[in-house]
Amino acid sequence: MRDGYTPSWLDDELRDVGAMARSFFTHSVLPHQERFSRQHRVDSETWLDAGRQGLLCPSLPEECGGGGGSFLHEAVILWEQGRLGDDSLPYAIHSTIVAHYVFRYGTEQQRRRWLPRLASGELVGAIAMTEPTTGSDLKTIRTTATREDAGYVINGAKTFITNGSMAGLILVVARTSGPGARGLSLVAVEGTDVPGLTRGKPLHKIGQHGQDTRELSFDQVRVPADNLIGGEGESFGQLMAQLPQERLAIAIGAVAQADYAVELAVEYAKQRDAFGGTLWDLQNTRFVLADCATQVLAARTFLDHCISLHNDGRLDATTASQVKLLSTDMLFSVADRCLQVFGGYGYILEYPIARIFAGARVQRIYGGANEVMKELVARAL
Repeated sequence: MRDGYTPSWLDDELRDVGAMARSFFTHSVLPHQERFSRQHRVDSETWLDAGRQGLLCPSLPEECGGGGGSFLHEAVILWEQGRLGDDSLPYAIHSTIVAHYVFRYGTEQQRRRWLPRLASGELVGAIAMTEPTTGSDLKTIRTTATREDAGYVINGAKTFITNGSMAGLILVVARTSGPGARGLSLVAVEGTDVPGLTRGKPLHKIGQHGQDTRELSFDQVRVPADNLIGGEGESFGQLMAQLPQERLAIAIGAVAQADYAVELAVEYAKQRDAFGGTLWDLQNTRFVLADCATQVLAARTFLDHCISLHNDGRLDATTASQVKLLSTDMLFSVADRCLQVFGGYGYILEYPIARIFAGARVQRIYGGANEVMKELVARAL
């Protein structure tokens, strides 16, 4: 959006939102990346700062504490985050995913109770789907939420949970009845000090070191009955309806990071002395980066199309799977080839290209592994 390419849906208001997001990430996040990596999470103040600037939940109605905008507002913020190389603030989980489950399926009382605090950053959101033995196959979830007296008792374990230590609102996918998809429900666990809820140590990942990723253990965790999001047995349908937006958000970040990787590699190649000239003077370097730039532009064009479809309510699950598959595979390839331009420096985490490369790997896994994306696309053929 700053290199001559203009999405068809971008207008002056959205440009202003992008500029505000760019300023926020530049001044409030990027200078602290090393510390965030060491502590495996951002600061609470980072969330509050984002909320004060109106960057959280921008597509929710104003009466819910949001910005009254559309998904396009989310898209420009996600783009700017990726384009600046930040992967420490789990913006998409909190704002694009958790808040929308509450808004779409929650009761009026739940919306009033949680959404304004999510929008202000006072409350940090997480969603707990994945289990130690259950990844993309959500139908085999084992965590249970048993109805007792006036509420539910939750038992089980979840893993790879983003915002695991900071979340004051965790949406737990749990089994409330028999086997299969129809037995799953979405239950909210509220609070930062919940009896029976154990938040594990930070998971030491290959990349995205600044993100708060942990295991959660539920041992007789009691929540009131009105913490049920939607009706019993409706969770699988809710998840299937919301996954296209999650996969589109992943694709936005992937294409933005790939675009940034190419920019970094071109800049470095033109400055790096090699064989009596610069790396840029070598035809192979130019050809590699020309190919990468072409792949990024092709992906951006498809992404732009999907963003427009989603904003019009017309993005289907198959197309969302396609854009997630194409974008994350492209990012991994482009990041690898751009890192090669840096030589040994590309292997040093002080360089943004190294962090992009390390973080790119998981994007082919979360939000549904890319092998699952291929299967979903194949079913529609």
